[in-house]
Amino acid sequence: MARNEEKAQSMLNRFIALKEQEKKKPKERRPYLASECRDLAEADKWRQQIMREIGRKVAEIQNEGLGEHRLRDLNDEINKLIREKSHWERRIVELGGPNYAKHAPKMTDLEGNIVDVPNPSGRGPGYRYFGAAKKLPGVRELFEKPPELRKRRTRYDIYKRIDASYYGYRDEEDGVLEKVEVPAEERMRAAAVEEWMRMDEIRREARKGAKEVVSVGAVATEVLFEEEEDVVEEERKREREKEGREKEEKEREFVVHVPLPDEKEIERMVLEKKKMELLSKYTSNTLLEEQSEAKAMLNIQR
Repeated sequence: MARNEEKAQSMLNRFIALKEQEKKKPKERRPYLASECRDLAEADKWRQQIMREIGRKVAEIQNEGLGEHRLRDLNDEINKLIREKSHWERRIVELGGPNYAKHAPKMTDLEGNIVDVPNPSGRGPGYRYFGAAKKLPGVRELFEKPPELRKRRTRYDIYKRIDASYYGYRDEEDGVLEKVEVPAEERMRAAAVEEWMRMDEIRREARKGAKEVVSVGAVATEVLFEEEEDVVEEERKREREKEGREKEEKEREFVVHVPLPDEKEIERMVLEKKKMELLSKYTSNTLLEEQSEAKAMLNIQR
């Protein structure tokens, strides 16, 4: 009995639902082209509908367990809806409505930083990645910044930045060095004046002591002067005796009365002797006699 009532109740529910659907107007479909819309309110309504669809799909794409293929399909659908939304926004502006494109969100990477490149993937103008699609293989590399390579500076780059300020020629232009040097210069000048005054006082005391000693040291200076004259006279005498001995030694030198051969003559004699030794070693007596006869016939003196 209860089963029949459940069936009847189920049929009644279906009948009621069917009657309610008949009373409703047929569901309107969004125009394929935004240019077909002539009403600003309808254009804004279709834009809001697209925004709701985008929000629903963006919430779904956050799930990393959907799989790579489903994530890529969802990302493509979201990008398609975004392009359609931009068409409706342009149509709204044409119909005299507000410009929603000015305040559109920009593309961000995994850390939330805004990406300036409008199309990093190469899949068409303005293609974006959402949610877990940013972590897909081949997509993560698009958002990673390459490490900055520090270029080594060359000698030319180093010398290019060297100017007059590097050598200290412009240190006094800002006036800071002058303010620091003035008190230091005054301290150094005061110290130098104080040192000079101290030395001058010492010199004055020395002069006073010298005047007192002059009277006592006059006799001593005379004695010292006489002793110095005796020492000089003795040195002169020794020098004269030394010169006399050297002159006598020069006169006693041995004089040779026979002319001695010079270096060239000695070299010639040694060479002649070596020639004779070689000839006696490699030639016979008969050959030497024939050679001497030939020289005599030819009048050769060597």
